[in-house]
Amino acid sequence: MLIETVEKEHISYLNIINANEDHSLELKTKLNEAQRLGNEFKSKAVITFNTTIGPKRVDTTVWAVTEKFIQLKNNVHIPIKSLIDIDF
Repeated sequence: MLIETVEKEHISYLNIINANEDHSLELKTKLNEAQRLGNEFKSKAVITFNTTIGPKRVDTTVWAVTEKFIQLKNNVHIPIKSLIDIDF
């Protein structure tokens, strides 16, 4: 299945929904690593998340990780429960 890559500026136009399976716990370590890579090394992560029109992915820097959201540049937030995968 080919997953469309979107620009982080377009995420706010998408209807983000929970992933079919909750990957929050297994992705927590990866999210913290992605935040560290972004803050210390300006390194990007590939984040796959679920929307009403199917999974999307974005290649971006993770600025912060909270209990319920990841924060990207320009105050863009993605709910952790919508995440499918994260890769560096």
